[in-house]
Amino acid sequence: MDSMLDRLHEVLLRAKQEVGKVIIGQEEVVDKALIVIFTNHHALVEGVPGIAKTLLVRTLAHVLGCEFNRIQFTPDLMPADIIGTNVFNLKSDEFTLAKGPVFTTFLLADEVNRAPAKTQSALLQAMQERAVTIDRVTYPLPKNFTVFATQNPVEYEGTYPLPEAQKDRFMLRITMDYPSREEELALAQRMLGQDSPEAVLALGHVNPVISDQELDTLRQCLQRITVRSELMDYLVDIIRTTRTHGSVHVGAGPRATQALLLSGRARAAMAGRDFVIPDDIKAMAGPVLEHRIILRPEFEIEGYTVPEVIQQVLREVAVPR
Repeated sequence: MDSMLDRLHEVLLRAKQEVGKVIIGQEEVVDKALIVIFTNHHALVEGVPGIAKTLLVRTLAHVLGCEFNRIQFTPDLMPADIIGTNVFNLKSDEFTLAKGPVFTTFLLADEVNRAPAKTQSALLQAMQERAVTIDRVTYPLPKNFTVFATQNPVEYEGTYPLPEAQKDRFMLRITMDYPSREEELALAQRMLGQDSPEAVLALGHVNPVISDQELDTLRQCLQRITVRSELMDYLVDIIRTTRTHGSVHVGAGPRATQALLLSGRARAAMAGRDFVIPDDIKAMAGPVLEHRIILRPEFEIEGYTVPEVIQQVLREVAVPR
């Protein structure tokens, strides 16, 4: 690899090490979050309450030298509460912009499905164009603007399911599971002393590895990672097979093709390679496709699940040699 790709690989490894000082376990989750950040996309994070979703994003923001904001979505949240509004200033006799929490680099949209569609839609322009429009004036957001939207996978009462068009804007669906027994025991032991995860972050024991500006520069290095034409055919065939599979009502669209390509390339960089292999594509197929595929009702009744169907698709598509 060339020097810039070496630098990217080094930064990714150091970022994982620094995040590991706070987040116990969850290595795959951290990997996927870094892939989302370094491909300049967004992630839908699912996990039960108390699994450290907020702490993960806050830690990533600190390690990568970026600003962090959090929005708690509730049924009474209004679009202006997210993007901001113009407020009349009596002293200056003019309107001034009061920016909302969306004007940040890393935004945690906590329990995004608790807000109605009108409020959820306030994020659509920000996620797609990295800009927001307030009173017909468009304001740019930071280049590295990234949304981590969380959902509780168990509790659905009083929620508003995300429309398919909005879910499709999330590059990956990241599932945070319970820690192992050893990891939970380590967490409990740390809580007895002065090195609880929150304290480690608050006391400055976690070091930033890059700045906001360098993040954008390193992101360009991913373009140097080689993707063979056979692999391009392979990943396109995977996406197209989801549209014709017998158990699938709605398959993945072209945005999934882009997401699978970019995430596979970022995974290769994380492994220290300057080329993509079939295992990169297979590993990222689940996180890319799980929130984009809708099964036929009769197959859901029979107990089929989206992850099982994705594995069937991967077995059907021939792997390039």
